[in-house]
Amino acid sequence: MRRRLFGMQVGETKYVQRGFRGATDEVQTRLERIGAAFLGGYHAALEHDTQADLASALNSVELELCGFAFEGAAMGLALLDFLTPWRRECTGKFLRDAGDSHAYMIWARMSFGFRRRQKKLDPLLGWLAFDGWDFHEGFFHWPKYIAGQPVPQKLSGYERRGFDQGLGRSFWFVNGGNVELIAQTISHFSADRQSDLWSGIGLAATYAGIISETSLGELRKRAGRSQPQLAQGAAFAARAR
Repeated sequence: MRRRLFGMQVGETKYVQRGFRGATDEVQTRLERIGAAFLGGYHAALEHDTQADLASALNSVELELCGFAFEGAAMGLALLDFLTPWRRECTGKFLRDAGDSHAYMIWARMSFGFRRRQKKLDPLLGWLAFDGWDFHEGFFHWPKYIAGQPVPQKLSGYERRGFDQGLGRSFWFVNGGNVELIAQTISHFSADRQSDLWSGIGLAATYAGIISETSLGELRKRAGRSQPQLAQGAAFAARAR
């Protein structure tokens, strides 16, 4: 019943259906496999009632894509927590058990109801909940943001930077890992926002693990003064891996 009510169609993560651009055939295939792993994890969280069954389903995904499946599961669990607050906290239990080794990816998908639970979030990793919400916005609603639109007014302080980091992460997917398009997209934003966007790009490019070393080097050149933030995102992704 949960799958029927809250499930997503496979096409929701398809490259062409989302209107993404710039990818080579190889990168497009990779992006769609990532999307399928994420969606599979999301549906697994809706379908399995026990942590053990959920962990078994997620760990059956090939290792290269396993993290994306855990990320999808986290979104499903966060949704269930949001819709059924009278139940024990599914996401918290998952983090303390089977999801511990994918903690960064799980925190980054706790986007549902994070405002309501903000005081209970981890003081460090809790910021990834903002990153996850913003990645979701950029991935599923990218035309609203790609022309340099301002950060939503309801965000303040470091939340605004977290927004741009998550948005940057989504822009790597939206632009198909295409260095030229990524640089063009970020150039539409004000200078004070670009470093956080590049940080998200570094995370996504490293964690997805498909573009060539030459393209990674070109990303570094295009980042310019934001090279330290690009490197920080890449280091974060390497640690998460």
